[in-house]
Amino acid sequence: MNKISIIIPILNEAEYIGRLLDHLHLNSTPNNIADIIVVDGGSTDASKNIVGEFENVILLESEKGRAKQMNFGARKANGNILYFLHADSFPPKNFDSLIIKEIENGNQAGCFRMSFDHDHWWLRLASWLTQFKWRACRGGDQSQYISKTLFNELGGFDESYIIYEDNDLINKLYARKEFTVISEKLTTSARCYRKNGIWRLQYHFWTIYVKKWFGASAEEIHRYYKKNII
Repeated sequence: MNKISIIIPILNEAEYIGRLLDHLHLNSTPNNIADIIVVDGGSTDASKNIVGEFENVILLESEKGRAKQMNFGARKANGNILYFLHADSFPPKNFDSLIIKEIENGNQAGCFRMSFDHDHWWLRLASWLTQFKWRACRGGDQSQYISKTLFNELGGFDESYIIYEDNDLINKLYARKEFTVISEKLTTSARCYRKNGIWRLQYHFWTIYVKKWFGASAEEIHRYYKKNII
């Protein structure tokens, strides 16, 4: 029987993590969920205390770094399907059944369409574009499901990436033609756009995408991110 392990890496996510865990319980069927695993990378706020208030949620502590945290969670997961989710991204109702249906149809990896919690026209356009399977329309905020077998075959997330680890794995999946987009929408926070400015942040995201396209290393991408994005 197909069961999902939900893996959520966090670092100082007290604002969102409790809301997300409530949301997951309200929008899924318990029989479909093997476990919900929150992997903390050294939070100094109330994140861990909030997670501890939830029954049937496993809290793990790991070295800082989303790739390291998600790989650690995957090693502890009991489900045959891994679902990687950011703390500020809220999947659609019955997300678990939708993912299992894709697995049963032979689609071993994919994501949901996405909408932002912001009504700026550019973010609405960016959200609309996520319905297409173009590689340029993908990102970690859309969440990602993948069969554990395929995840292990690919070697998991590349831990040399401090950022862009989601996209690195997505690139590998696209190269194998192993990626689908589920038509229902996940809602994610636009907090990074609010903090940095929509056009400024979009410019830097495009620059990172192009740098990676032309072969930039994980270290070079991280240096650029640290220099330009708050």
